[in-house]
Amino acid sequence: MSRIGRKIITVPAGVKISLKGQEVSATGPKGTLVVNVHPEVKVAWNESEKSIKCTIDDAQSDDSLARALWGTSRALIQNAITGVQTGYEKALEVVGVGWTAAVAGPKLKLVVGFANPIMVDIPKGLNVKVDKQIITISGADKQMVGQFAAKTRAVRKPEPYNGKGIKYTTETIKRKQGKQFGA
Repeated sequence: MSRIGRKIITVPAGVKISLKGQEVSATGPKGTLVVNVHPEVKVAWNESEKSIKCTIDDAQSDDSLARALWGTSRALIQNAITGVQTGYEKALEVVGVGWTAAVAGPKLKLVVGFANPIMVDIPKGLNVKVDKQIITISGADKQMVGQFAAKTRAVRKPEPYNGKGIKYTTETIKRKQGKQFGA
């Protein structure tokens, strides 16, 4: 049995759920997200209790793929509900002398030690704010927020010798000593 899959998802006030076949739509103050659920997983919406329950057939309880899809589907639906209600946010920090970030229309402009500035396209549905050296990425879709943060960080990963680069604000860079000359 999937420990995550068998948990019931409670839907908070202010979030509307619609179920069409294997498609679950969640609508809230932050927008609308649609989750396509695998056909092996059955989704039931209980209007009176405001809850969603994911199940699989008892015949498939020994199938590891079905159990994995069960827990994954439940987690994706939960993430969509949390996203449309409160949203997700990631913060990145640009570390380096003269290194900057700025929002230029639909693109993020990064000046991070290369000959030319790097322009990164901001996907629709995401809000990007830059305050001095901190880049804040927020949106309803957890996967999209995390993917854009990882793509931005990959432009100039933090390096351990000087500590320069783009890093998550919660990330700690282990510093290395470097070469010793003369002794």
